[in-house]
Order: sequence, then C-alpha cells, then structure tokens
Amino acid sequence: MSSQLFSIAVAAILANNLILSQFLGICPFMGVSKKVDTALGMGMAVIFVMGVAATVCYPINLFLEANNLQFMQTVAFILVIASLVQFVEMFLQKAMPSLYEALGVFLPLITTNCAVMGVVLQNAQNKYNFIESITYGLTGGIGFLIAIVLFASLRERLEFAECPKSFEGFPIALVTASLLALVFMGFSGLSI
Repeated sequence: MSSQLFSIAVAAILANNLILSQFLGICPFMGVSKKVDTALGMGMAVIFVMGVAATVCYPINLFLEANNLQFMQTVAFILVIASLVQFVEMFLQKAMPSLYEALGVFLPLITTNCAVMGVVLQNAQNKYNFIESITYGLTGGIGFLIAIVLFASLRERLEFAECPKSFEGFPIALVTASLLALVFMGFSGLSI
C-alpha cells in the first residue's frame, strides 16, 4: 500500500506534473508567476483546495456512481471546488490582505483552474480509493507549487537578464516555461 502511495506521489509531483507534463492550470502558472512570494501563496492555496476537493469529492463520486448519476460528476465537482475557493478567498482577505491583493483576479480563477478539476476527475477515472485520492490531491498540489515557484524564480532572474528585444516580457516567459516543461518531461521515464 505504501509503495502505491509513494508511486502516486512521485508521479504527481515529477513525472506527471499537472502543469509541466499535463498542461493543466496554465492560466495561474503564467499569470501569478512574476514574483516568488505571490507564486508561493498561490501554490499553497492550490494545495489546500486540491487536497480538500479530493477529500470531499471522493464520497460524492461514490454516491453518484451508486445512483448511476456519473453524468453529474462535473457539475458536482465544480460546486465543491467553487465553495472551497470562496472559503480560501474569504480567509486570505481577512488573514493575509497583502497576499489577497497580490493574487488579485487569479484567486477566484482557482475555481476554474483545470488542474484542480483535473485532480478530482482523474481520481474518479483512475478509481483511486480514499487515501489514494487524498494523496494524489495533495501531491498534485505540491507539484503545482514546485512548478510555479521554480518558474517564478526563473522569471525574476530574467527581468535582469539581457535578451533580444523581441523576446522581452511574455515571449521569454513562454520559452522558459517550455524549457522547464522539457526538464520535467525527463522524469517521465522514471520507474518506481
């Protein structure tokens, strides 16, 4: 059992990273990754939402499957995720107003973040049990955090780097993201 959980964790963090291998959650990845501290805050919020969404959506999915209502999965999962994001948004607004302001419009966009939705749908598709679902949710969030913080740190350094005029700003960010994705694709051959 523990080897299966370890395999799920390593795959979610490295080999099948939601952003850099599956290309889910690109909007916050590109939008919030200009500063490391903002990226860290977004990553922590995504870990929380993914972990709780995986936990809450597991029994909902069991209920839907038991009553032959699988066609309602997407709607049910979106409602759960939207509620969780609303909770995170209210918490950050009260507890950490500077982070709330820094995340701006990208915080409510966690609701439509396909990485969060991808985790709960992949849990259902892979028929993970409760512990495996939580493991995949949390480690998928950790993989998201690692990817966005690495990318933010590279983008901070690129602000002071000399590059051709046509590559300044967003184009060099896209090139950097693609190179980072290539690095993570190297983990796809990893065998556990």
